[in-house]
Amino acid sequence: MGVFRALLLLVLLAGAACFVAYMVSGQVRFRGYGLRLVRWTVFAGLAFFAVLIAQRMVESW
Repeated sequence: MGVFRALLLLVLLAGAACFVAYMVSGQVRFRGYGLRLVRWTVFAGLAFFAVLIAQRMVESW
């Protein structure tokens, strides 16, 4: 689980770096990369929490 959290953090930081690159260079492609990375990070985070909730529900029964 720690590895998954670290990967989520790294992808989120990569998205932030893309937004910084967009602000510095003004190239629109970096904004697109950043939006895609953040979108997939949010989806992965939601899936991660769904698995955690499912595990707790199974353990409580």
